[in-house]
Amino acid sequence: MAKVRNVPVEFRADEGKGASRRLRAAGKVPAILYGGGQEPRALQLDQLLAYRYANNEWFYTSILELDVGNETQKALLRDLQRHPYKPYLMHIDFQRVSENEPVRLRVPFHFLNQEISPAGKTGGALVLHELNDLEISCLPKDLPEFLEVDLTELKVGDTLHISDIKLPEGVTVPSLKLGREHDLAVVVARMAIEEAPEVPAEEAAAPAAGKKPAAKAPAKAAAPAKAAAAPAKAAAKPAAKPAAKK
Repeated sequence: MAKVRNVPVEFRADEGKGASRRLRAAGKVPAILYGGGQEPRALQLDQLLAYRYANNEWFYTSILELDVGNETQKALLRDLQRHPYKPYLMHIDFQRVSENEPVRLRVPFHFLNQEISPAGKTGGALVLHELNDLEISCLPKDLPEFLEVDLTELKVGDTLHISDIKLPEGVTVPSLKLGREHDLAVVVARMAIEEAPEVPAEEAAAPAAGKKPAAKAPAKAAAPAKAAAAPAKAAAKPAAKPAAKK
């Protein structure tokens, strides 16, 4: 059963970039409500209240009752723009919903009992959450805020796919109608590091077959002694000429 959350909003008359800047300066968030066969309506919300809502999971996956003037309209959050670096919201889009028309929405997974599963108790095992949310289709009254994934029986080597997830009554997954290749993995359990095969010490020590051992670099020849390198001065000079006879 879908939860309905009340969100107080106000009509606004001014539109455009200049009006939106003035609203944000006054502590308001510009918003718009569209769909349901009715004209779009420009709205505004309190900035602090809207920012608090935006930090809660339910704001993205619940039916929202917007108090607009003297009436209440049911809607879904369709888009939310945040300031690039300041902690406030720039704009919010709401879409009206009809009780008799299915809606499509991405809802988050809540993973349960991972720590008590066989995989969770195995040393060195790694449990990977390949998907964190999923697009579903259902009537507004059946919209769940999240999908529970029970991992109690998860073992190393197991893979849970989208088709393995137990869905609430009235909820379907549109992507599964497109074929088996769209049945993606949600959770994968495997060992973090696989052990390398042991190699016998003899094989590790022996050189690879067909390869010659690398030749050792020849040792540097010792430098010749200074006396040996340079011939004696006496040997280098030519012999003196004999004195001429008178």
